[in-house]
Amino acid sequence: MRTPRRHALFGRRFLHHFGRLVRTYWWSPDARRGAVLLAGAVALEFGTVYANVRLSDAERRIMDALQDKQAPAFLGALSVFAAVSAGFVMVAAYRIYLRQLVEIRWRRGETADYVDRWMSERAYAQMQLHGGEVDNPDQRIAEDVRDFVGSALGLSLSLLAAVATLVSFGGLLWRLSANWVLPFNSAGLRVPGLLLWVALLYAVLSTWLTHVVGRRLVPLNVERLRYEADFRYALMRFRDNIETVALSRGDALERRGASTRFQNVMRNWWQLIAAQRRLTVFTGVIGQANGIVPLLVAAPAFFAGTVTLGTLVQIRFAYGQVSGALNWFVYAYQEIARWRANVERLSTFSEVLDVTAADLARSAIHVVPGDKPALRLTDLRLDAAKGGTLLEPVSVTVTAGERVAITGPSGSGKTVLLRAVAGIWPFGAGRIEVPAGARMLFVPQRPYLPIGSLRAVVSYPATAETFSDERIVEALNLLGLDHLVARLDETAPWAQQLSPCEQQSVGMVRVLLNAPDWVFLDKATSALDEAMERRVYALLAERLPRTTVISVAHRPEVATYHTRRWTLSPTDHGPSSLRAA
Repeated sequence: MRTPRRHALFGRRFLHHFGRLVRTYWWSPDARRGAVLLAGAVALEFGTVYANVRLSDAERRIMDALQDKQAPAFLGALSVFAAVSAGFVMVAAYRIYLRQLVEIRWRRGETADYVDRWMSERAYAQMQLHGGEVDNPDQRIAEDVRDFVGSALGLSLSLLAAVATLVSFGGLLWRLSANWVLPFNSAGLRVPGLLLWVALLYAVLSTWLTHVVGRRLVPLNVERLRYEADFRYALMRFRDNIETVALSRGDALERRGASTRFQNVMRNWWQLIAAQRRLTVFTGVIGQANGIVPLLVAAPAFFAGTVTLGTLVQIRFAYGQVSGALNWFVYAYQEIARWRANVERLSTFSEVLDVTAADLARSAIHVVPGDKPALRLTDLRLDAAKGGTLLEPVSVTVTAGERVAITGPSGSGKTVLLRAVAGIWPFGAGRIEVPAGARMLFVPQRPYLPIGSLRAVVSYPATAETFSDERIVEALNLLGLDHLVARLDETAPWAQQLSPCEQQSVGMVRVLLNAPDWVFLDKATSALDEAMERRVYALLAERLPRTTVISVAHRPEVATYHTRRWTLSPTDHGPSSLRAA
């Protein structure tokens, strides 16, 4: 696997991609409603800060009443504290609720963008060109988008609350320590807002030290996501191919491969927990030490009788709020590291999607609709994805209704030729004119069997409701799949339950049901016996007499079912040439 590229943690590239991730949803039609919900969440964040200010004042009144032994004042302050606490609980609960509503909307928009860009005809070229850099696209779309959105909202709202807390309690802390005199000499030293300056200095120092201690977490989290996804994907591949592995007696090799991938997970995990341990110990020390600082600074004023016990309690509460706001980066560092890893993976994925789209746009193979019901190849040259020519320039035409067999040795470029016609092979040059408005269906050697009912599987790429039961049952019977009729509404892992012969028969059922104008068969009958293969082509001639059929095949018998033949033959200097007959 190709080693992922390293980039600056918070450089210009990060800002570009972060802006793009934000714009995807917040410039969409749904953004207006999302903005209303976000405004509500922001208002409730401010509400929690205001509630904390009121709670600190209530605590001061409670402690002063206790110190002065004033029962009525104590009960009054206690009732205020209880009322504010109840309001705080409700505000905190609805703050989370509104944030989650925004989160699911943002995730929906972000996911739709990536799904649209990934699940397109460009997907094949993306994997051919950039497979090493788009490992586990499923995880990036399903998990990285989810984590990015959740962390982006959580971090931004908590940062906003930290700023509001700093403003609210910073002013309070300034007023509480505005006239303190430090006993440095006989006259003393007066420092206005002493505790605010102490909190600021402590926060700057601890933030810098936290970054020094914890900066290794960002690349470790990037690696964690990649290793975990590789391990999970290997297990999924084994599950999807368990019969083939069992028949090949490859279980021992698969276990070794799974063990090796899990060792990567474990090695990364040990590095990650060691880095997290160092950061946790460091932030814990900072937090504990920071709790003592306001008492040490305020103690002389309390002993001198210039502040009351209640004021001392309020000072400690206010200092904790200010310090927490200033140390937001310290406490959020681990989540920032994980979030930065999500942004990096999504950024790399997005770059690959953009580059591939640009590659296809610059492709010298131009697939365009023609003005006649024919397929015309003009000076078409096909290259390999990694360089080198596969097929020398060729110019041929297929008119509607013809049946063409494409033969030649393995590796001569037969399948690549069909991919070029389908518009998913950008490597090469030339012009391909396809019949405008014609319905074209490509049937590969191993048909794709989607998750769903058997009805949906045989109807693909049409929806499950497109064809009546009578048509589906008839097609199954014609292709020797009558034993599956009773399972039409059953959902099962069909790729594991159907044999290669049955899977190819399902592919031909799709052809009969969808009745395309043009059908391209890429070794689509290679798993069928000769009698069934002969029956397939007889059914195509009988049921779809106007359909143009272009078949890639190795068996020489296939050519007898067609009216024309293209033969791809390797030349002395490597590339294949095409001979039409």
